[in-house]
Amino acid sequence: MILCKVVGSIVSTIKHTSFANTKIMLVRPVAPDGTLKSGTMVAVDTVGAGEGNTVLVASEGRAAMEILGFSTRQPLRSVIVGIVDRIDPGGRRV
Repeated sequence: MILCKVVGSIVSTIKHTSFANTKIMLVRPVAPDGTLKSGTMVAVDTVGAGEGNTVLVASEGRAAMEILGFSTRQPLRSVIVGIVDRIDPGGRRV
């Protein structure tokens, strides 16, 4: 799982059927202190995240298939599985 920040959304009227009725977001990995790391990923939102939210992203195809209920391989890899309220590394609030 990867800690990420939602940095945008994607609107697509024509897409693979595995993305039907899903919200597709752009996420960028972050350090626990909120510092953005390099790279941007596309992730299907399953929890109602919005731009600016810090989220947990499952980034392997098998997890995405299980979470979205697919029984066969689908062309998707990353899924937003949680919205982070707070990060307390070593017991101290960041």
